[in-house]
Amino acid sequence: MLSWPKNKRVILASASPRRKMLMEGLDIPLVIVQASRVDESYPDVLSPEKIPAYLAGKKADGAQDLLTADTILVTADTLVILNGEVIEKPQDKAHAREMLSRLSGNMHRVLTGVCMRSVDKEICFTAESKVYFGKLSQDEIDYYINTYKPFDKAGAYGIQEWIGYVSVERIEGSFYNVMGLPVHQVYQYLKEF
Repeated sequence: MLSWPKNKRVILASASPRRKMLMEGLDIPLVIVQASRVDESYPDVLSPEKIPAYLAGKKADGAQDLLTADTILVTADTLVILNGEVIEKPQDKAHAREMLSRLSGNMHRVLTGVCMRSVDKEICFTAESKVYFGKLSQDEIDYYINTYKPFDKAGAYGIQEWIGYVSVERIEGSFYNVMGLPVHQVYQYLKEF
């Protein structure tokens, strides 16, 4: 049996069911709270590589009141970047179709920023994975959107769903990062608290 360091309890402040599932897979003392809505705007001068950690930090600021002496707060934000452009969550079906058409046949980067905070320590980092999509037909894109409704996902897709099975040719980096949380890195950093 694992002995969790220093009798700490981890609080995941997230609305993401995927992050919840990934954190639960670590088998550590965990509390999951619905994160309050945070303004996800960021300064225009911020490079795409810095946006996820910046937003994860804003989410941590919004959940700061949950911290006690025996807790570690974890927040995260995931972005998809195609040819230097940030591809966020789709607004509707047409927007999702446009996003997936652009990702089809191309490599894109998935960046997840993570902020871990206790009352006396903070660790924030960004993990990157490169995802290579094969070509998708419009029928395949429409099938995915209509069946899986990926409107809460950066880039309009979930790699763990049908589209990942049929379209992802290869990944460089963590699969779990593409799902929304680089759990191997989170686990290693949590041991530092």
